[in-house]
Amino acid sequence: MAEKKRLNNLTFLEKMYIPEIVKGLALTLRQMFSPSVTMQYPEVKFEPPASYRGRPVLVQESTGTERCVACGLCSRVCPALAIEVQAAETELEKERFPQKFEINMLRCIFCGFCEEVCPEEAIVMSKDYELVFQNRESAIFGKDKLLVPVDELKDRIEFLRKFKK
Repeated sequence: MAEKKRLNNLTFLEKMYIPEIVKGLALTLRQMFSPSVTMQYPEVKFEPPASYRGRPVLVQESTGTERCVACGLCSRVCPALAIEVQAAETELEKERFPQKFEINMLRCIFCGFCEEVCPEEAIVMSKDYELVFQNRESAIFGKDKLLVPVDELKDRIEFLRKFKK
């Protein structure tokens, strides 16, 4: 009964939804002429800040050796089980190095746990966000695709050091 009474109080225009249609069109026109916040992606590239967590990479020293000592903490802490590390002995001042270091990028969830647990700052999250694979095998990144010179990762490493203190 109350609903019928409410419908009888509406004007003819309100029954035809004209005011609501006009409100919707006004909102659309306001949005059309407001400044755009969308980035025109292929033409304009996103420059991520130092806090951005892109794909994980291994840090390569300026001498050409990797920082990783193959402790395996990253593979143990990975919730997606995406990292596989096999250690080997070396003659250098560090005792071990990763003979095999692979990350399955299809499994990786970019959580950053590997980066947080690494005692040597050997694995960090880079600024790379464009990942394209032709098949499943090409999504498994070995040391050849993971090693990145330390100079390219300086801002991320400095960002991490600020928060580890």
